Amino acid sequence: MERYRKLSDLPESIPVFPLDGVILLPRSGLPLNIFEPRYLSMLDEVLASDRIIGLIQPKNSESIGDSPKGDVVELRTIGCAGRLTAFQETDDGRLLITLTGICRFRLAEEIEDSNPFRTFRVDYAPFEEDLNPGLGEQEVDREHLLSVLKNYLEINELNADWQSINRSSNEFLVNTLSMISPYGPAEKQALLEAKNLAERSEVLVALAEMELASRDDGSEPTIQ
Repeated sequence: MERYRKLSDLPESIPVFPLDGVILLPRSGLPLNIFEPRYLSMLDEVLASDRIIGLIQPKNSESIGDSPKGDVVELRTIGCAGRLTAFQETDDGRLLITLTGICRFRLAEEIEDSNPFRTFRVDYAPFEEDLNPGLGEQEVDREHLLSVLKNYLEINELNADWQSINRSSNEFLVNTLSMISPYGPAEKQALLEAKNLAERSEVLVALAEMELASRDDGSEPTIQ
């Protein structure tokens, strides 16, 4: 991802892939299974150009894990651009791809064209610092994050590769945990929109602690 060092290295307009309950963050990989004809068409186009796709959530939740039906669905204003870094075609015509996050963006205006997918002009400027690898890692309270993570995993009877976790940088750890966390669209968007790495880590910790606390009183965790 070193080819993207300044905002001018990124395209002014990108095709967007709306996906509910899923976020992408800088320098983290997201595996996706693409099977809808409109998005297979989108991949054909990006493979022939700059290989960049914008991942964004629809504004109103419809079906977790599925792209929303129709072209007029309202989208959230902030998403993340990613580069197609791996793809494999299956015998039944699906594409298994990996998107690696580059930089978040704010939607500007939609471009009207004849494509079956949607394309937008986007503004990366509010998130220019995303292009700086490891920025803000020293502000992350790693000890607290790992302590809460360990407690969360134990309560939920889940296992983790602690050797890999301990070797991970703060940026990779926080962003990957944010992407794979089992929260809903609103919580995921809060993680995406966190101002910096330390704030994202704090949101992760707060969400985990809210869920753990809800286990004690029997209530459902919520986010405002």
